[in-house]
Amino acid sequence: MKSRVPRLAPRKRGTLVAALPLRPGQDLVLDLAGMEFCDSSGITALIAARNHAHAAGADIALAAVPAHTLRVLRMVGLDQIFPILPHSPAADGP
Repeated sequence: MKSRVPRLAPRKRGTLVAALPLRPGQDLVLDLAGMEFCDSSGITALIAARNHAHAAGADIALAAVPAHTLRVLRMVGLDQIFPILPHSPAADGP
């Protein structure tokens, strides 16, 4: 599934992701290339997205994670629970 989550406050973004209709075995890839800042509300939104995907039996990964965001993910151990892709599959085309 390729969906673009617009730039919103993390709380609203988490609500949008939770509303995505996911099916078992589906892959949800969150492209974080445009993420300029990640604080606790961003971390909370990522965890909510992971919980939503797993509840639906889907997989989730993060793509194109900026270095500053990757440092935050490593500090809180989320690099151990999220697969991290070097670039977005959307960049590969349809």
